[in-house]
Amino acid sequence: MNGRTFLSIFFIGSIFSVSNLIAQDLSGLKVGVVNVGRLLQESPQAVAATQSLEDEFAPRRREFLALQSAYEAKAAQLEQDRDVMGASERENVQRDLRDDQRELLRTQNEFREDLDIRRNEALGKVQQEVFIVIDEFGKSQGYDLIFAEGIVFASKEVDVTQQILEKLIN
Repeated sequence: MNGRTFLSIFFIGSIFSVSNLIAQDLSGLKVGVVNVGRLLQESPQAVAATQSLEDEFAPRRREFLALQSAYEAKAAQLEQDRDVMGASERENVQRDLRDDQRELLRTQNEFREDLDIRRNEALGKVQQEVFIVIDEFGKSQGYDLIFAEGIVFASKEVDVTQQILEKLIN
């Protein structure tokens, strides 16, 4: 079975599942919708994780900016002194600049990779906590379903994002 066939079968099955749900008496079903993206941006845990990452990576960011400034100053100095330099001196300075540029790019790439890894770790922890609170909220408030992703429209009556955000604050 190829991927297209599997997706077609999955899609058709999903339609039947939804139509069966709609066909049932929904009067007793309690449904909610939550905007997980908003929770991952606005929750105190997410704000704290972001601040922690900024604090953790601030020294490396300053180090990178200092390297970048030194490189730019060296390049400007070369441009200013180019006419009075001998050919071999100019070549040496240009070689040093290329080496500095490679070091600058290497440092920048390492910084981004390390930051991305730590951000993903922190986001994973916050996301896990958010889903635990959503689960606890759903159980404690008697919800039958709480949808999180793929919602095209939800009325304010079923949106429980603010209520869950308040639970994350407490």
